[in-house]
Amino acid sequence: MAYQANLKVWRGDAGDGGLTDYQVEVNEGEVVLDILHRLQATQTGDLAIRWNCKAGKCGSCSMEINGRPRLACMTRMSIFEPAETLTITPLRTFPVIRDLVTDVSFNYAKARQVPSFSPDPSIKPGEFRMQQVDVQRSQEFRKCIECYLCQNTCHVVRDHPENEAPFAGPRFLMRVAELEMHPADEADRREIAQDDFGLGYCNITKCCTEVCPEHIKITDNALIPMKERVVGRKYDPLVWLGSKIGRRPAPKDTPEVPNTAMK
Repeated sequence: MAYQANLKVWRGDAGDGGLTDYQVEVNEGEVVLDILHRLQATQTGDLAIRWNCKAGKCGSCSMEINGRPRLACMTRMSIFEPAETLTITPLRTFPVIRDLVTDVSFNYAKARQVPSFSPDPSIKPGEFRMQQVDVQRSQEFRKCIECYLCQNTCHVVRDHPENEAPFAGPRFLMRVAELEMHPADEADRREIAQDDFGLGYCNITKCCTEVCPEHIKITDNALIPMKERVVGRKYDPLVWLGSKIGRRPAPKDTPEVPNTAMK
C-alpha cells in the first residue's frame, strides 16, 4: 500500500548546508534509494547521489539513514514506520562534495600504502597448495565491497580527524591481516600493522562489524587475530628470539608513513 513518507535530506556542499523537508510517495517493496530517485525525478532534479549497481555490490550509495551508516539500495522502507520521519545525511567522517556525495579519496590513499601480495618467487603458478580453512579466511575478507561504512563508523577517525595520518581504518587493517594470514605470503606484516597503520588505535568496539553489509566479522576474524600476532611478536621473549634467528622479510614496498601509532 502506498503512503507519503516524510524525509529530511541534507542539502548543501563543502561550504554550507542543512536538512530540507520533503514528502515522497512510497510503494510496497521499495528501498531508500528508490525513494531518493523519485524525489530526484519529481521535486529536486539537482539532488546529488552516488550510486551504481542497486544490488548491494558496488558500495557506492553509502549514506547515513536516521544516524546509522547504511547502503541506500539495501535499506528497505518497510523497516521504518509510515509515520516515521527519515533523516538522510552524507557519511559524517568524510568531506562533503555536494548533498549526499562525499569525498572518500582518503580510503584510496590508504589502499595504496598497503604493501602488495608477496609470494615465494620460487613457487611456480599452479604449484602452491592451501588448506581449505585458509581459502575460506581469504574469501571472507574478499567479500568486502569497499562501501567504507566501516571506515565511516570507526570512532578513531570519525571523532578524531587528527588520527587520519597514522590510522588506516578497519577496511585496510583487514587487508593487512588478510595478507599476513595468507600462507603463500612471505612478508612479515606485523610491525607495519602496528607502527605504520595504527593497529594499536583500534579498541575492538566492533562498530565496524555491526555496519558491514557483507556481514564480514572484521573485528573477530581480522583485527583481534592481528593484534594477537603483534603482541606475540613484540612481547613474547621466545617468539622474539625466534624472530631474530629466522625472520620473514618486511615487504619491499612498505610505504613511508609517519611512525606515530600507539604502541
